[in-house]
Amino acid sequence: MRTVYREQMDNLAHGLIVMCDHVHGMHRAACKALFDADLEAAESVLSSLDKLDEFRISAEDRAFELLAREAPVARDLRQIVSGIYIVEDMARMGALSVHIANTARRRHPGKALPEQVEGYFREMASVADKITHDTRQVLIDYDVASALKVSDDDDAIDDIHSHLFTLTTTDDWPHSPAATVDVTLLSRYFERYADHAVAVAARIVYLATGYKQEDYLRELDSEDRRAAITKRLSDMARHFNS
Repeated sequence: MRTVYREQMDNLAHGLIVMCDHVHGMHRAACKALFDADLEAAESVLSSLDKLDEFRISAEDRAFELLAREAPVARDLRQIVSGIYIVEDMARMGALSVHIANTARRRHPGKALPEQVEGYFREMASVADKITHDTRQVLIDYDVASALKVSDDDDAIDDIHSHLFTLTTTDDWPHSPAATVDVTLLSRYFERYADHAVAVAARIVYLATGYKQEDYLRELDSEDRRAAITKRLSDMARHFNS
């Protein structure tokens, strides 16, 4: 029975990795649709939504079945509960890629982005791509340091998002109201996409340590301080005993 249980837990973990791969593919296709005015890429994102729902429903059903039948505790319970939240965050990431693709589709055959800001969005897309790749790796190895790094990378997208908001609200912003709406919403989509990836990584911190991310960072800071004080006292003791 325990062998079957472990297999079910492993299947849940593997399902999250597969779902992350699917979300990553949707995001890349959405970016291609946006930057290249590629209608086929946009349509592929929209057609991927049903498969995303299948992954979500399958993972949730597996998690709830484990909760109901196995009454897991400790780390196993954290893994299942974290998995339920992770599924929802990744589903939102996929939905945000659909919003990006829809914007590109709506402006086809033209581009949704003014040339003036396209470079900013390419940078956001590049960082978001890296964040998704790193999130996948975190889902594989549960490495806490790597999970925390995802949050650091998200800061770059937040900075660009803030800068774009400033650009679109200046008096010399030269573009139409429609272009302004597109830029504002697209920037928000990328920013929220990265935020959900950060939330996934934070769930892994909780799974691996038993702490919420902010509590773990506080504990880590306290441990570093205690270690520094201990070292300082040890150095002083050696000095006075010499």
